[in-house]
Amino acid sequence: MSELTFEQMLEESLKTIHAGEVVEGTVIDVKPDEIILNIGYKSDGILTRNEYTNEPNVDLTTVAKPGDTMEVKVMKVNDGEGQVLLTYKRLAADRGNKRIEEAYNNKEVLKAVVTQVLGGGLSVIVNEVRIFIPASLVSDAYEKDLSKYAGQEIEFVISEYNPKRRRYIGDRRQLLVAQKGELQKELFARIKEGDVVAGVVKNVTDFGAFIDLGGADGLLHISEMSWGRVEHPKKVFKVGDQLDVLIKEISGNKIALSLKFEDSNPWRDAADKYATGNTVTGKVARMTDFGAFVELEPGVDALLHVSQIAREHVEKPSDVLSVGQEITAKIVDFNETDKKISLSVKAMMPEASAEETSQPDLPEENESDQEAPVEGTVDGLESKEAEAAETEDVLADSEEL
Repeated sequence: MSELTFEQMLEESLKTIHAGEVVEGTVIDVKPDEIILNIGYKSDGILTRNEYTNEPNVDLTTVAKPGDTMEVKVMKVNDGEGQVLLTYKRLAADRGNKRIEEAYNNKEVLKAVVTQVLGGGLSVIVNEVRIFIPASLVSDAYEKDLSKYAGQEIEFVISEYNPKRRRYIGDRRQLLVAQKGELQKELFARIKEGDVVAGVVKNVTDFGAFIDLGGADGLLHISEMSWGRVEHPKKVFKVGDQLDVLIKEISGNKIALSLKFEDSNPWRDAADKYATGNTVTGKVARMTDFGAFVELEPGVDALLHVSQIAREHVEKPSDVLSVGQEITAKIVDFNETDKKISLSVKAMMPEASAEETSQPDLPEENESDQEAPVEGTVDGLESKEAEAAETEDVLADSEEL
């Protein structure tokens, strides 16, 4: 047998590899975008960034160093330049598929960091397997902006597993719904009407605010936000505000809340402050054709009827009053049962003076007028009576003749 040349012996000492084969290699050089490995073949293996991980822009010098060993999968024995193309992520994905399958079958809760926020949901990677979580399955409530989840570690379960189509769907929503259900049971077991509990403003609408009580949301209606008037809930609260609320009513799984605490009820001592006859000062809050409503304090309004605004006739309140105007009036009626108070500004005005009710002065009489009594005066009547008597005497004498 002829002796083999050194090159032939070296070549025979090197193993033969095939595409799809899993080999072990030793890192001999690392660059930011590729790793070079000695895989015991006549050519070195090249592992690019894209074939190392699905995570974008990873600096490979931070994940590997010369001397490290790692298992990789052969993609091409010859890339056209005599180099062997390797992949790590596909090998990890093959193994990850089994991990995902187990999690799917066992309904296991997985954890992963959100690597991408897409238009229709979130993307996470588990054992190099990319899992998509649709926007509808991200939360138990609609969220328009998912950007807050970028880089955040979240929990989810696999709701769809289809390795043939490489379709792996995650579901975070069902975990949140289940957690909320447990919290809701605990909440309803410990609360009752009349309790004061802590909550966080979750949403603000035109008619009120929804308060997260930790397991269930309660509605704080605009009419229950204050003893006084609230123009709009958004002028009072914003999302994230923390507050203590009174549980006014529990009906099934609905909770009605209030901030009208009894110790701050302005009607508690209203009977003394607003007794009939008292003089009060308030501001015109709103007006109607029949009168003006005056706010005496937050939660206590009184009616100033149009007939009680002034002594003279007033057609409508807006002719003489304006919203926000401060007025002083007298309480003419207090109805604690119906929480109604009637005011009168007219009652504050003084009675008409003697000068206002007297007749106009007559012109002064001169002395000549006084000496010559005018018919119709007392002196004039006496003169007429004398003349009549004399006439009667004359007539009597004439009859005797």
